[in-house]
Order: sequence, then C-alpha cells, then structure tokens
Amino acid sequence: MADNQTPDPIESSGPDRRRASEPEPGWERAALERIALAAITEQRAARRWKIFFRFVFLAVLLVIVWGVFDISGERVSTTGRHTALITLNGEISSDTDANAEDINTALDNAFDDDGTAGVILRINSPGGSPVQAGIINREIRRLRAKYPSIPLYVVVDDMCASGGYYVAAAADKIYVDKASIVGSIGVLMDGFGFTGLMDKLGIQRRLHTSGENKGFFDPFSPETPKMDEHAQQMLDQIHSQFIDAVRQGRGKRLHETPDVFSGLFWTGEQSVELGLADGLGDTDYVAREVIKAPDIVDYTVKESITDRVARKFGTAVGAAGVHAIVMGGKLSLR
Repeated sequence: MADNQTPDPIESSGPDRRRASEPEPGWERAALERIALAAITEQRAARRWKIFFRFVFLAVLLVIVWGVFDISGERVSTTGRHTALITLNGEISSDTDANAEDINTALDNAFDDDGTAGVILRINSPGGSPVQAGIINREIRRLRAKYPSIPLYVVVDDMCASGGYYVAAAADKIYVDKASIVGSIGVLMDGFGFTGLMDKLGIQRRLHTSGENKGFFDPFSPETPKMDEHAQQMLDQIHSQFIDAVRQGRGKRLHETPDVFSGLFWTGEQSVELGLADGLGDTDYVAREVIKAPDIVDYTVKESITDRVARKFGTAVGAAGVHAIVMGGKLSLR
C-alpha cells in the first residue's frame, strides 16, 4: 500500500524543482525594453497634446486679433436706416491712414449701402498732399451726383486746415465746433538749405546731373532766381486749383475777402461768419438732428496688422524722411 502513494509536490526536490522556480534567461532585458517603450509612448502622447494646445492657443489669438484690428478688410454689413461715419484723421498722405484710397473706399461702401440715410465725414487734419486731397474731393463730388438722395456732411473736430479743408469743401454742409481751427487756404513748399553750414565746415558739394535743372531744390546747393521763379509758378497754380475747388463747393455761401485765400485760418465760429462753414455741431448732433438717423455705423477703413507693424518700425517715416532730405522741397497744403 505504501509503495503506491503519490509523492507530495511540496516535498519534491532535485533539479526539476529548481528549474521551475528560476526565471527564463534574458528577462531583465525584456523588462527594460517594456519600461523604455512605455516611457517613449508617454513622451509621444505628451508631445501631441502640447502641439494640440499650441494650435488651440494660436487659433484663439487669431480670432482675438481679427476682432480687435479688423484685418479682414471686408466692407461693413448693416441692416436698417443709419448714418454712415468715415473718419479722416491726421496728415493727408499716401503713406498715412488719411490716404485717398482708404477714404474713397470707405465713402464708396457707405454710399452703396441701402440703409445709409446720410454720410458724415469727420475731419481732424492739418492738411497734407494736394494730390491726395484733390482725389478725395473729386470722389465726394462724384458720389453726391450719383446718389443725390444721400447727403454728405463734414464735421470738424479740432482742425480742418489747408488740405483738410480742400476735402471738406466738396461736402453738402460743414459743421464745426466754435473753437475748431478752419481755413489756411494756401500752398507751401518747405525744405532746408545747408550751403552756409557747409562753407563753415569746409565741406564741398559734388553733384553731377544730366540736364541743367535736374538739381533743383537740392538742399546742399544754393538757390537761383530761376529756381525760385519756377517754384513760385507751381505754388501759384496749385493754389489756384485749391481756390477753384473751394469756390465750386461753397458757392454763394462763401463771403470772399482779401484774407480768405491768403493762408490765414480762423476759429469755427469765425468760419461760419465767413461762409467757410455752415453751422455748429458735432457728429451726434448732425446724425440725430440733421440726418434724422441717430444710429451711427463706422465705415472707416481700419489699418491692417502688416501696416501697423511696418509703421511701428518706422518704415513709412524713414522713407518719408529720406525723400525729404533728397528732394529738399515738399509740396503740401498745410
């Protein structure tokens, strides 16, 4: 009977028991590979999430920039009867916010909107380029003829002088504050001459030209009677164009005196007496009491992000400065 009993596994011993309890060869390497693979997988997942959140942040930032700076450049979408507002602020020039292209684009969009009851061009400008001012003046007259039922009124803030008034003269009516500065109907050409300083410093100007008049208005060369005469002829011609635009726009409302076209400027209150303006009033007053459409929609073309960055770094200012130094003289209505 005892010979037929099965041995207890616990009591088993020998080489077979030892082989069953020992790990397989190379288990350390396999464990390290699994740990390393898990770490790599975790790093990849973390990297993907990091990239995802960066894209989300960038998208949110773009949406904010889009809303704040209006980089789309799309026209205003409106509903209902309203007063259209366009702002002309600062020097009138092709490289500033007050350039003819942007102002005329805003004017076209405002007049073309079916809900526009009237247009207000709010001006705060000391003047600027006679070319840019003339382009805006002509566009206002064209739009007034094309849309005879939509009036355009100019509202003056602090200043509407020279080129600013060149633009304003095309409006149906001009409203000012009693302390606004209005007028300065004239043209100037300014620059610098360094010939006296160069003589004192012993500096010699070496200028070679093809064409006897090519060096006109060079700031490092002396003026000549012929140069002065030619410049004065140009100034007088542009001044005459300015006067014609004011007379055409203001008509019989203008009370001409020897000083009106002399380059003098007046307060808003005086400008009404002279017929340079029609009355006192701000933007809200004109929209509410004159146009009878108190809801105001701004059609002003906003500056793009690229233009803003370029201007911050002085691209436009630097170009203008170099141009002024090289040319020596710059025509302007201011």
